[in-house]
Amino acid sequence: MKSKIFNPETVAVIGATDRADSVGRGLIENLKKGDRKIFLVNPKRREIFGEKSYSKITDIEEEIDLAVIAIPKEIVTEAVDDCIEKRVGAIIIISAGFSESDEEGKKRQDEIAEKLKKAKIPLVGPNCLGVIRPSVNLNASFAPGNPKEGKISLISQSGALIDSIIDGAKAENYGFSLIISVGNAAVLSLTDYIKIADEDPDTHVIALYIEGVKRGKEFLKTLKSTTKPVIVLKGGKVEKAKEAICSHTGSLAGEYPVFSAALKQGGAIEVGSVEELFDTAKAVAWQPNTKKGVGIVTNGGGAGVLLTDCLYPKGFTIPDLKKYTLDKISSEMHPDFSKGNPLDIVGDALPGRYELACRAILEQEDISSLVVIQTLQIMTDPMGNAKSLVKLKDEYEKPIIAVFMGAGKETREAISFLEENEIPNYTDPARAAKALKALKSQ
Repeated sequence: MKSKIFNPETVAVIGATDRADSVGRGLIENLKKGDRKIFLVNPKRREIFGEKSYSKITDIEEEIDLAVIAIPKEIVTEAVDDCIEKRVGAIIIISAGFSESDEEGKKRQDEIAEKLKKAKIPLVGPNCLGVIRPSVNLNASFAPGNPKEGKISLISQSGALIDSIIDGAKAENYGFSLIISVGNAAVLSLTDYIKIADEDPDTHVIALYIEGVKRGKEFLKTLKSTTKPVIVLKGGKVEKAKEAICSHTGSLAGEYPVFSAALKQGGAIEVGSVEELFDTAKAVAWQPNTKKGVGIVTNGGGAGVLLTDCLYPKGFTIPDLKKYTLDKISSEMHPDFSKGNPLDIVGDALPGRYELACRAILEQEDISSLVVIQTLQIMTDPMGNAKSLVKLKDEYEKPIIAVFMGAGKETREAISFLEENEIPNYTDPARAAKALKALKSQ
């Protein structure tokens, strides 16, 4: 872990301002939420938010662990020179207008990179959102808000995508160990960030949004050596999208089929959407691995059929229930329960019936994971069912995936309770099947 970036004691904001709706103000407000010393640098201001503003970073007497630069591109090089003179520990360049822009911008970026490599100062960016590490209350970014602490490292070549993901995470109950906006990766590369996340004790799974990779062999080698699961969403699969990538981060997209094959060779899990990226990430972060036998408990037969349709093409089996399994539950079930797998315990099922059925299936030896479906009936007790599943999770080492369908006001609290206790919930059986596939692929 490069501590000067991810756990600085002192931070200087170059381009500090209190102007409404500005990047400089957003950086200050986010950094002030943490317990560290913040220095403000703006040659045109003596005071910002009632605090002293310095003309240059070299005017600050204390050592600076991290400098965050958010100023016009034309004067970034001068600010970097000052940071080198000051011997700062690390730099984040938020400013855009470098290799993603034009040849002049690329030349400017290459010059900065050469200087910082010579000075041995790590750089995040340029053209990035910044970094966030919730466990130490660090938000060195202009993202709109603070995500909660969790087990997922998000590394993204799109800063705007991170903004939307942070907003969505508040509703979806997953948190982050690290969030890194790669930007143009002038000094620290995508592979460097993967290694950092892999070494982070708080990270259980690494989620990547990638548009292009500059050093493919190094990237593949890093994937193969990573000890933690890596989930990848690739942008730029079609020709028109590739054209946009160069103007976004200055990366080369490459041929998608080759890239996809490399991901598979490297042991990464490839997904097709932002939703699937985090559906998969939270399952992998929260649940143990599984083999192919799946047990299904549902209070709606149709939902069980849909899940079965999704599981078989992904290499799963739905084993028949053994006589000893049925003997454990038959006396307590509705007379019309299905006696099969999927096990339809009928629409009037209350938490006691759910728990009994789930426990019996978890104890069947050829069943390695359990998916529990709840469709909302007038007598359904979502919170009671959720509490039963959390109880079972603590007793068994097999994965438990929930499909509480609907996610409306009647089930929202129960879903939050499930995910606070690290049982992932998916409102559609197809989403659950994709997430479970990731557990089998590890």
